Amino acid sequence: MSQAAAVGLGAIAGATVFLGLPVARMHGLPKVVQGFLNAFATGILVFLLWDILTHAAGPVEVAITQGHRGPFAAMAVIFAVGIAVGLLGLVYFNRTVFSHLRHEHANPSARSLSLAIATGLGLHNLSEGLAIGESAHVGAIAFTGVLAVGFALHNITEGFGIAAPMTTDARKPSWGFLGLAGLIGGGPTFLGTWIGFLASSTYFSIAFLAVAAGALLYVLNELFSLGRKISTPPTFAWGLLLGFLTAFATDLFLTAVSGA
Repeated sequence: MSQAAAVGLGAIAGATVFLGLPVARMHGLPKVVQGFLNAFATGILVFLLWDILTHAAGPVEVAITQGHRGPFAAMAVIFAVGIAVGLLGLVYFNRTVFSHLRHEHANPSARSLSLAIATGLGLHNLSEGLAIGESAHVGAIAFTGVLAVGFALHNITEGFGIAAPMTTDARKPSWGFLGLAGLIGGGPTFLGTWIGFLASSTYFSIAFLAVAAGALLYVLNELFSLGRKISTPPTFAWGLLLGFLTAFATDLFLTAVSGA
């Protein structure tokens, strides 16, 4: 498979993020529906955090069980630093860049939260693009196609996760803002495919995944806080469960077709 074809597949896989974004313009919803949508998005991100940490920690665990002390030490440091950068980076970035908005708009936090979600998912999708590019580079054409289709389906739910917090905002987000959020969340799949086709590195993969995990830790803290304000415990629990299971189902589909 040529590099252009592989990058094209990566672009398609990332572009499906945009399919879930129009939900952000659904306003006038009852508060219980807003709370459920927020909880559903939270459930999706809880699964993604678990999935990301599993893939990031895998190579580290293999290195230590095989007695490779040098690679293990390097991977462990990259893992720890990556999570710190993802978590603390968003804390300080959000405080610095978006603090002035609190004086200009009634409720800017929903948009800044959506951008934070898009950032975390973009880092995650960068690692997915690496997987597409690496498989294309070694000539596994069928597997490359399966990965692209699976990630494309998975990214639809991620687009919804980006959009859900904005349903609680009194102001509809512009299409331009949604386009920016989509590029941040889905664009890295394209970039990751290009990089993965040219070079493969376990260390880079761990770094991207760890930063994504740290970013999602920040995002989930904010979503749980928002959920306590706009949801009843039963509504939030049902939304959380269904969001988690929906993301799990798309991941199972990807696993099943990858092994076929």
